[in-house]
Amino acid sequence: MTRANARELAVHLIYGRDFTGEEPEQVVSVRLAKEYYAKLSEENDVYAERPSRAQMAYLDRVVSGVANRTEDLNAEIQKYSIGWDISRISRLTRAIMQLAIFEILYVEDVPTGVAVSEAVRLAKKYDGDDTGSFVNGILGAFARSLPSEEA
Repeated sequence: MTRANARELAVHLIYGRDFTGEEPEQVVSVRLAKEYYAKLSEENDVYAERPSRAQMAYLDRVVSGVANRTEDLNAEIQKYSIGWDISRISRLTRAIMQLAIFEILYVEDVPTGVAVSEAVRLAKKYDGDDTGSFVNGILGAFARSLPSEEA
């Protein structure tokens, strides 16, 4: 499984947790249990291969991190989504941007440009080209606001 696929799984887990309110650890363990995971592979190719140990650590880290910092991440999204109330942004698009901002701020081995481009790719895949442009605008503005060593 590639990091891009692990990132897409993370978005699914973050998005699902937004509906259920489950603890992050529970979301990861239940959704990635072998039996449940096998059923998902019939519906979406991203589930064709199971995450490696390193990818599981990444998933645990980002799902928990986003869950623990949702308010702060949403505040950043709101700050740069000029003219849009965050409640008007789809949950899936919010999950994609939350993950990207979390990666930019807290995951050292993910370059800012990669986090942004992967978020745009996922937004286009799930919500269309217009949403990809919207996500690119918000995340681009966020990235430009960072001190140069973080961006």
